[in-house]
Formats: sequence, C-alpha cells, structure tokens
Amino acid sequence: MRLFALLMLVLTSVAATSPAAPTETRAQVDAVFAEYDRSDSPGCSLGVFRDGKIEYARGYGMANLELGVANSPQTAFDIGSTSKQFTAFSIHLLARDGKLSLDDDIRKWLPEMPSYGKTITIRHLIHHTSGLRDYIVAMELQGVQSEDYTTEQDALDILMRQKAANFAPGEEHLYSNTGYFLLGVIVKRASGQSLRDFAAERIFAPLGMRHTQFNDSHTRIIPNRASGYSKAQTGGFGIDMSDWEQVGDGSVLTSVEDLQRWDQNFYEPRVGDTRLIEAMQVPGVLNSSKKISYASALMIGDYRGLPTVSHGGSWAGYRAQLLRFPQQHFSVACLCNLGNANPSRLAYKVAEVYLGGAMTKEEKANPHETAGRVQLAVPSKRLQALVGTYRDPGSSEMIKLAVWDDKLTADVDGRNFPLAALGANRYRFEGFEGGSREIELLPAGGAARPRLQVVTAYDGEDPERQTFEPVDPWTPSAAELAPLAGSYASDEVGTTWILAAEGGKLFIRHRGVSKEPLQPMVKDTFTLEGTQLTLQRDAGGGVTGFLVDAGRVKGLVFRRQAS
Repeated sequence: MRLFALLMLVLTSVAATSPAAPTETRAQVDAVFAEYDRSDSPGCSLGVFRDGKIEYARGYGMANLELGVANSPQTAFDIGSTSKQFTAFSIHLLARDGKLSLDDDIRKWLPEMPSYGKTITIRHLIHHTSGLRDYIVAMELQGVQSEDYTTEQDALDILMRQKAANFAPGEEHLYSNTGYFLLGVIVKRASGQSLRDFAAERIFAPLGMRHTQFNDSHTRIIPNRASGYSKAQTGGFGIDMSDWEQVGDGSVLTSVEDLQRWDQNFYEPRVGDTRLIEAMQVPGVLNSSKKISYASALMIGDYRGLPTVSHGGSWAGYRAQLLRFPQQHFSVACLCNLGNANPSRLAYKVAEVYLGGAMTKEEKANPHETAGRVQLAVPSKRLQALVGTYRDPGSSEMIKLAVWDDKLTADVDGRNFPLAALGANRYRFEGFEGGSREIELLPAGGAARPRLQVVTAYDGEDPERQTFEPVDPWTPSAAELAPLAGSYASDEVGTTWILAAEGGKLFIRHRGVSKEPLQPMVKDTFTLEGTQLTLQRDAGGGVTGFLVDAGRVKGLVFRRQAS
C-alpha cells in the first residue's frame, strides 16, 4: 500500500506539472525549441499557463553540462530583470501598508544619494524616468566584470560618485538598473527587512513559491539551479555566471512551476489585492504628459492584436521572459541558461501555437518580419550614394552605411547588420534580435545624401522613431592620433583609461574593454562596441579629456592626466 501511495503521488505530481495537451499542439511547441532539445547543449524550461493551471511544462537541453543534469519545470534559473516586478510589488505592498509613498523624494530613504537640483521620486525609479545613470554600466566602465564579486555597498559607492544625471527627472524614459537596485534598498530601510526576507515573507511563502528567492549571497547553495552558459569562440560552450550580490534590479531565482503561482496572483490575488494589481499596470507619464509603455516592471503592449503584459530578463548566461495575454488568461514563461537564447521570441512563437486563431494576420500586424522575406535588387550605384555616416542630433547615436559585395550594411555600435531592401526607400536590419528595425530614406533637402528615419520595434513595445542626419566622416591620420595617447581618469567611476596610438589606430587599454581599435565617426568622436568617446579641447586645440556616452550612462567625464 505504501508503494502504491507513493506511485500515486508521483503520478499526481507529473500530471500537475505537465497535464495532457493535444499531441499535435505539444509537437508544435517542442519544434520551437528543437535547437535546444539536446543532451550536449544548455537550453530552456517552458511553462504554458491557461485559466490558472499549467497547460504544458517541459525542459529542453541541459541545466548542467558538467554533471549531465537536464532542464526541467523544476529547474531554478536566474531571471535577470524579470525579477524587477517582485521589487515593484514589494514597494506597492509597503505603500499600501502606509510605510512609504510613491511620491516620496528618494533622498528621504537614500540621503547619501547626490542631489542634482530636482526631486527624484520613488515613482521615477519605478518607471525608469529618474535620469540616474545605470550602475551596472558605470561599474563595467570601471573595469568590473560580471564574474567579479561585488556588493550592495560597491553599487552605492559608485552612485554616490556621480556628479550628473543623464537627464532631469521625468523628462525622458531610459531603462536604468539603478532605479530598481535603489528600490531594493528602500524596501530594506522602510520595512526593516532585507528585500530577500521581505519578499520571502510577503510574496513567495504565501503563494507557495518554495523554489523562489532573491539571491543576495554569491556563496549560497541553491537546489536545482541551472548553470549559466555562453557560446565559446572556439566552439562549444563556456560557463557564464556572476558573483554580483546586488538585488532589486535582478537576482531572483525561480522555476516555471513557481512562476505559475505568481502568474495566477495577477488574475486572482492572494497576495495584495485587485487595486494593487491594477496599480502595477499603470504606465509612467513624462513631464510632457506623454504616456510610456512601462508600468511597474511590466511592459504594457500588444502582439498581433492582443493586449500583452510582459517583462524579459538578461544577466550573465541567463535569459528570461514572462509573457501574459490577460484577456485570454494565458501566459508563457520561458527561462533559458544560454546567453544567446532569445526567450522573448520563443515565448511569442509558443503563444502563436495556442492563440494564433485569435491573433490578427502577421502580415498586417508585423510587416517588418514578412515584407523582407523577398529581398529586392537595388542597383549598386544607388547603394553607393547612401554610403557614409549619419547622426541622431538628439542622442548623438551614429550609423555608418557601407556596401559589401553589392549589399548595403549598417554599422551600429560596432555591430554590422546586412540590410534587406523592402522597397525603393526602405531597408530592414537582418539579424536584429528581440524585435525589428527598419530604415526609411527621407528627402535629402538639398544635401548630397538623404536623411534616415530609423524605426525600432522591440517585441511587445511601441515603435521608437529616430531621425539621422548625414554628417561628414572623419578619417584622422596617424599624426593626428599620436597626440591623443596618454592617461585619462574619471573621478565618477574611479578609474584610469590608457589611450594608445599604434599602427595608425587608437586603442583603449583597460580591463574589460575590447582590444579592437576605436572607430572614428565624425570630428573628435570615436565609437567602440556601443561606447562613444567625444574629445574635449582647450582654446588652443589641445585635448583636455573626453566624454563617454555608453547607452545608459551619458556624459561621463574623463580628464587627461599629466605625463
């Protein structure tokens, strides 16, 4: 009888994690993950949730290649920025408790933070409208790498050194991990508990999420944890793990089975209440009254005609996506332990298997993906007329167009994309991950080259439009580059970079910086893998330093040091 009871318990557990679904449907879903369904590759775990139950759950590939352990619905993954919704939920719980207000000045809770002249509120942190520089990018510029050991205090220290923000609070929306890291610190100071303990007591335990936690210690043993991997340059895979101990912006480890319990709380709150769930979905608003699509760590969007609520995550060798279709009470959780996996794209494909009949036709909803399947031939002479450098005056971002083997290519932040012609004046970026990007040629207005309108649409987000103006390229000689060599220090990140002029090219010598040469763009401006350096000169033309723009960190000052 005891054996029979044990057998029944096992069978019941299996049924709860992967109930019967039509064989054809399961086969279509498995086909989405075919490249990971191997015993010699990392992969993903998938959870499909419908009407409060697990519709289908399965692991693909290996959780640990060294030990030969496969991924499963019980495997725990680091979910990166998908963690942010638990931090936001904790803040909303404290607001409901009367412990804080979303309109509190953050310096009420974080008096050590610099004042930049205008009040930054907790609400600004939630919506990524604070203007605060991203601490992760700042630490990377310092030379810190993801496998290094860093603490909460390390992050606070570098934030306290910042002498300027990216922009005034509420003026723009720019994703910054700083906001959610600081929210985690605010939870600790407002509640008297660490974010790890607060979330465990108020969220994870009440929902029965037994395998979910904020990991604030790099030495902690976590049962069933998948190792993170990335593809090795020499082939195969390499371990890609992190020893950073900051929480709030990331660091939740969970399984797809636990995420189903969290997902159901969205529809039928056991933790919080309906008003709190509604508050979590209120998008941010800029000072201009423009509404953004980012709410409390939830992206409010739509996909092929259906409203969506989602958030992805990326850290070290982990990638994650939790995608909801609220009107259908349908969700997809996709957690991966391979750095080049794209769980957002995988989750949308899975959703199409189940909800395709309710979606609008792909051709109408997402022309970026279908119109480019047939590439149009464009005369080489016409392509050559587009070759050159283009700059967005608002953000100073640059695109360099070139022609290789009679095909137009775009260099953006050191990455080269072939462009597929969609029509006489439209081109699509091939290999653009996480969404789509197109270029449309605008009238030149008397200039030798046309302007470019670049439309970028990430999955589940509103399209972003930028206008790039043609600018004169800069091709400095070896004699012009030689005087730039020397040491440059930044008080804000507490480090020194060496610029070296070698073989007619300029290099940065610093830990964590690529060994590739800096690419001249326009006069006094170089780029390297998403980082832009703009030289600063004195009245006599001598170089006194440079400014660094690195996406989520703008205007970082490096000053030239005496020889």
